[in-house]
Formats: sequence, C-alpha cells, structure tokens
Amino acid sequence: MSTEKEDGEPLSPMARVFQLPSNDCCVITIIGCKTKINADVIRSGLNQNVFKHPRFSSKLSRDGLSWIKTQINIEDHISVAEKDQNEIAEDGEGFVEDYVSRLTMLPLDKSRPLWDIHILNVKTSDADAVCVIRSHHSLGDGTSLMSLLVACTDQTTSHRDKASTNPSLKRRKRVYYKDKISWFVRLIVAIFSSVSLIWNTLVDLVLCLAIALFLKDTKTPLKGDVGVESSPKKFCHRIVSLDDLRVIKEAMSMTINDVLLGIIQAALSRYLNNFPGKIRLTAGVFVNLRSDTGIQPLADMMAKNSKCRWGNYFSSICFPISIRLESDPLVYLSKAKSTMDRKKHSLLPALAFSSTEFIFNTFGSKLSGTLLKRLVSNTTTFISNMIGPTNEISFHGHPIAYIAPSVYGHAHALTIHFLSYAEKMVISIAVDPNAIPTPHQLCDEIEDSLKATKAALLERGLL
Repeated sequence: MSTEKEDGEPLSPMARVFQLPSNDCCVITIIGCKTKINADVIRSGLNQNVFKHPRFSSKLSRDGLSWIKTQINIEDHISVAEKDQNEIAEDGEGFVEDYVSRLTMLPLDKSRPLWDIHILNVKTSDADAVCVIRSHHSLGDGTSLMSLLVACTDQTTSHRDKASTNPSLKRRKRVYYKDKISWFVRLIVAIFSSVSLIWNTLVDLVLCLAIALFLKDTKTPLKGDVGVESSPKKFCHRIVSLDDLRVIKEAMSMTINDVLLGIIQAALSRYLNNFPGKIRLTAGVFVNLRSDTGIQPLADMMAKNSKCRWGNYFSSICFPISIRLESDPLVYLSKAKSTMDRKKHSLLPALAFSSTEFIFNTFGSKLSGTLLKRLVSNTTTFISNMIGPTNEISFHGHPIAYIAPSVYGHAHALTIHFLSYAEKMVISIAVDPNAIPTPHQLCDEIEDSLKATKAALLERGLL
C-alpha cells in the first residue's frame, strides 16, 4: 500500500505537454555493460538511492496535474529477462532489438512513478549484457536524465586518475578586441548584429508557423504515415571514434555538431539516392536552453532557482537537410556549418519555448497539443547531440561499454541521437519499421559518410 501526501508539486507546462495523448513520449536509454548484470545489486542500489530524487519517487495525481510523493516498491520497476544464450546463438542484437521494440507498445503504469528498468543478460557484439532504462519524458529531458545517471555511477578503476567525468561547459561567447577596433566600427558591428538577429528571428518564426500550419516535408521513405506515434519502434546503434570527429572538426574549423549534421546530410542523401524528384526534408535539431551545457552536478540541477535546472528545458530549430549527392563529401559539412551559423544567430529556440508555455497556460492543452503535433508531423526527423561522460563509468559495479539514448511516442518515423562517451561517439537511431525496414542500412550510411569525409581530408593533406 503506497503512502501519499495530500498536496503535490504542480507539473511544469512542458511536463504537461508531454502528458498529452498526441505527445505521450518516453525516453529510453540502452546501456551496454561489460559484465553480466547482477539484478540483486541493482535492486539494492536503487533501494538506497531512488527515494532521494523527487521525480523518480513521485507519481501523477489523479487529475494528472501534480507530482505526488509515494512509497516505492522497487520490484514493481525492475524486470529481468533471463534467456538461454544457446537459444539466442549469435543473434543477441536481434533479441535486444525485438525486446525493446515490444516495450514501446507497453505503456508505463501511471499509478506509480513513471520509470522502469529492464535487465537483459544477453551477449551482443558490443556488450556482455544490456540494461534498458525507460522513463516518461515529463520527468525530465536528456540532459537531466544524464546528470542523474552519472550521479548513480562511479568511474572505472582505469580512469580514476583522470579529470572529472562530468564535462560542465559554458556557452561560447564572441570575443571582440576593443583595443584594436575603434568605437565607431564596434558600433556599426553591434547595429548590424542586432538587426541581423531580429531579422533571423522573424524569418525563423514565420518558417516555424508555416510548418505548423501547412508547410509539409516531401513524403519520402523516411516519413511516417498518420498515426506513426502509436506504432512500435525499433532501435539500433553504431559506435564510431570520437577522435575521428575531433580531427575533422579541427581540419574544417567547425564544431562537432556541425560535423555530425554534415555527415547526416551525406548519409540521408545516399539513403534516398533513388527517390525521384526534389526533396524537402526538415529536421528538428534540439537545443539545450541552459546557460551551462554538458553534464551538471545533480544537486545543482535540483536546487531551487538553479540556472541549470532539472526538467524539460530545451527547444529546437528547423534545420533544412540538403538531399543531393555531392562528389565532394566536404560540401555537406560546409553546408551544415553555414546553416547552423545562421540558425545560432536567432532567438527562435528561446522564443518557441516561451511561446509553448504561454499557449498552454493561456489557451489550454488542446490548442498547444495540436500545434505541436502538426509541427512534428510536418517535418521528418529529430536530431540530438548530447555530451556524455568523458571517462568510462560503472553502474553499481557494472562497467559500462556504451550508452545509447533515444525517445519514442512522437510523430516521426526516424529519430537520431548522438552521445559522446569516453573516446566513443554512439549513434542511436529509432525508426518505425513499417516506414524504414532496414535501420542498420541507415547506420551503415552514417558510418560510411564519416569514413568518406575523413578520407577526403587525408587525400587533400589536411589531416
């Protein structure tokens, strides 16, 4: 029998957005471990720690408007899938993919805290066992959940002498050398920059409204049908070298994010090579709105009035994906950087976040839910790039080989996540198998595009 407080903490507007039937999203994190998982150790660790976090020890009120503190029975939140490895043979990946896909069709029980953990002691090509953590998106965004995960882990022995696992970064600011530039030139630059910022924001706002109202992407094999948010999803991942991305970044004088977006443009162009006609394809690229990016200490995120606050504090930009086969793979990167430089000089992400909260509070959930669903369904994909632990970590004594986050429950047939972990970059994709029956081919295209980009730089002597 659970015990509850009579008064709960109200859900934030964004948490309520993720409770809407048309946007009922869950975050799913697939963690590969280097050893078999001891379920009893995981239970013991959770019993000691989970009650300390208010979101993971609270359930929804009956009206769905508040978080109600409740007593947790850990057994209700942990499932162990025991399977004879001899039965699975060499198809460990297939077993894990099928298990997680079936999981997307099982809703979380709203009579208790909205999370669960599934332990699969199945050997795959990348891990000896897999742990699947599922949580409702109303609990928090990827940045919040990554901070919680890191707070529950330790660095592995071989990495304890290195720097902190938590890369907490400040946003880059433009540097002007005032002593070398006259006040008149600085004034002209400031005026031009301000006008450009306002213009870019207006253009992006009009585009965003047009997409929400009538402007649709081309119906390609990557575009889901009506009702795709309710279809089962399939997840797969690929691990590439983070160092490869770093050397490309330095050679091209751009960010890791620019490199990843360029590679995605190249991969999707290759994947859609045989599709006839001109293609309009838009990706929603997630933007973390916190002033400090990267992994933040959990205590700081939970503190009242924190600038790196816990919850869903993110937005997105509408990024046009150029679908065209280029003889030079570096063209994709140049296009991505040019577009992102322009998109960064805009206030749309913050404005969109504030507008969503305003519409929800002023006009109610029906209008805000309709606009949000149309904005998602009229585009093709979401792309997210998250900073993960810089060193290898262990989860209650189980060394982690990789972390592959994703999300389901929204109106896209394709979602792409990147997460850096130690010296790896994990590429995680979620697809509707009815629209994209060969997700591993898409992973191959992404990996091949990265190799082609590096080869082009080597050929020109830039590496």
